[in-house]
Amino acid sequence: MLVHPQFDPIALNLGFLKIHWYGLMYMVGFILFLLLGRLRVRQGLAPISELQVDNFLLYGALGVVLGGRLGYVLFYKPTYFLAHPAEILQIGQGGMSFHGGFLGVVMAGWLFARLNKVSYPRLFDFVVPLVPLGLAAGRIGNFINGELWGRAAGANLPWGMVFPRAGDAVPRHPSQLYEFVLEGVLLFTVMWLFTRKPRPVGQATALFMMGYGLVRF
Repeated sequence: MLVHPQFDPIALNLGFLKIHWYGLMYMVGFILFLLLGRLRVRQGLAPISELQVDNFLLYGALGVVLGGRLGYVLFYKPTYFLAHPAEILQIGQGGMSFHGGFLGVVMAGWLFARLNKVSYPRLFDFVVPLVPLGLAAGRIGNFINGELWGRAAGANLPWGMVFPRAGDAVPRHPSQLYEFVLEGVLLFTVMWLFTRKPRPVGQATALFMMGYGLVRF
């Protein structure tokens, strides 16, 4: 049986500025998106230019952060945040919803495609292979924060982990690490290999949705 080490959620404390691991993982995800997106442009596998990749990152980042946070507030803890509205902006302390972030990206992508006269389905076929590594980084942030643990694992599971924030000594599945491997590393590998050559419009997006649904649920 393992015990979560209860990492300090603050990666860097400058006094006037505190950088949380969770926020830092989001930055890692955005940087990977930018680098891999530019690579795909140079490989001739993108419907947009390198400059447009940079611009889309801004749209996507805003969609992820705003949508993810609002989704968390509305879907998971509406009563709590109604009583503590100032905490809605404390994104660095965790609390993001994938579903809210996904909806935020969908809306941001639609706006970007409309303003840049880019095919919306082709844009998302380009985007989805770049997403899994960002998901992987987010799951590492969840693990560092000691949140989003899994179900009770039983005392005989060698990697069962006690999460002190759960308020008990029950070993649980470290689901954040499972998802890091499955929806992050594995899904990225599948998507990246699948999109090494041009595919019919919509296939990459459909594969991502099916793959994410399979490993997530």
